[in-house]
Amino acid sequence: MGVCLVTGSCGLVGSESAFYFAKSGLKIVGIDNDMRAKYFGKTASTRKMKKLLSERISGYEHHALDIRQLTGLEKVFEKYAKDIKLIIHSAAQPSHDWATDYPLVDFNVNATATLQLLELTRKYCPRAIFIFSSSNKVYGDTPNHLPLRELPLRWEIEENHSFYHGIDESMSVDSSKHSIFGVSKLAADIMVQEYGRYFGMRTGVFRAGCLTGPNHAGTELHGFLSYLVKCAANQQKYTIFGYKGKQVRDNIHSYDLVTAFDYFYKNPRTGEAYNIGGGRQNSCSILEAIGMCEKLSGRTLEDQYGQARSADHIWYISNVRKFQSQYPQWHQTYSLNRILEEMFHSY
Repeated sequence: MGVCLVTGSCGLVGSESAFYFAKSGLKIVGIDNDMRAKYFGKTASTRKMKKLLSERISGYEHHALDIRQLTGLEKVFEKYAKDIKLIIHSAAQPSHDWATDYPLVDFNVNATATLQLLELTRKYCPRAIFIFSSSNKVYGDTPNHLPLRELPLRWEIEENHSFYHGIDESMSVDSSKHSIFGVSKLAADIMVQEYGRYFGMRTGVFRAGCLTGPNHAGTELHGFLSYLVKCAANQQKYTIFGYKGKQVRDNIHSYDLVTAFDYFYKNPRTGEAYNIGGGRQNSCSILEAIGMCEKLSGRTLEDQYGQARSADHIWYISNVRKFQSQYPQWHQTYSLNRILEEMFHSY
């Protein structure tokens, strides 16, 4: 039996990957030490997901390892060296705000640990497919320099603009303010590509828009849509950080992301990077999302305003045409309405 090694196995992307690839017959080996609780507090803990993985996946093996610790990681790779077919690296420090206060931790978790995983893959299982969950923050604040115009509920660009249907991989990652988090993800992103191009390894980078779904332990500092739905369901006050709440994001369900991983796994390439997200049809501003949540809950959501986060995107929609051109059978199954309804009912 082949092995699928999943880092961050109790998080949103990791758990979705574990459940999905277990059904395809792979043995799931998970690595997760619940750092999310350390980043964001007990309410963000992934401990419950660890229990679910053990209950629902036959033969699931869990390692509560810190991915910064090379010795512990190497033992796992040594144990399964001949059997590892797929590595999904989704463990990360995911917060723009948190990284600002703890830049050394952020860089070591996001960048250095990724390099360690790549090198262990090259040493023990160089033919394995290595998939990295990256971020749209690798583009820094360059999207903010697009010719945006203010509408009543959102910021928008003209229909005749080349990026109207979303930002593609041609956007430069240079000459912008990335945020500390954006830099650490970009460093990892480029290294994953380089191990593909330089060493001929089968590596894929997925630069995601907003990832979401009912398994997302959303918090104020990370997971905007999940946290917003949680506030609506529990009648909590929601803070809007800058841009009048008109900032736009596209949203992709974790299941649809993982099906994209599967297409890459079955027909891998070397050192590819893809923008992946919900696209224009799954985009919304915070104000628009609030309106949708209020309609679902039948209650008015109480909100307040805070300062805009430095280098945060005003408008970002993913253009997924590159991935779809290489894997034309892939398509999204979750609309924005379906995503919101599923999350609301789960709360």
